[in-house]
Amino acid sequence: MPEPTPLIAPALANAYGALAPVAEALLRAVVGLALVPHGLRMTFGWFAGTGLKVNSLQALAAQLDQTGYRPGFLWAPAISATELVCGPLLALGLFTRPAALPVFIFLAVSNVERWRVGGYFWNTLGLEYTLLWTVAAFYFLVHGGGAYSLDHFLIGWEV
Repeated sequence: MPEPTPLIAPALANAYGALAPVAEALLRAVVGLALVPHGLRMTFGWFAGTGLKVNSLQALAAQLDQTGYRPGFLWAPAISATELVCGPLLALGLFTRPAALPVFIFLAVSNVERWRVGGYFWNTLGLEYTLLWTVAAFYFLVHGGGAYSLDHFLIGWEV
């Protein structure tokens, strides 16, 4: 195992150690819960006027077909389930790795679309924001839910 990196402020080692699982749980919660409003908007029409003019699974399927992600009728419910089921599971740290897998795949594909549409920068609908979100989801796919996850509390180990 490699030697730990020396700390700039060694006196803060205990604080770093105590806060690391809290920071990890906060990141996991934000990554998972950030998907939910998108799923509610695209599946049920909530938050009208906040992006795509997609307010149902049928409209999402048509939009996916139009942009080349066929068959839309297959991908629309998969995207909805990813955002509305896997997002909260990831946020809670319950079945973390299985929940993170479809989230990571969905976001990786989204990066391709964001690059195609807007390049890099978020304010041109680019991949900047989505890329950061994808890397965070990948972290939990590889690492699991961490010490403050339901996987850890209920099962005693990370799924």
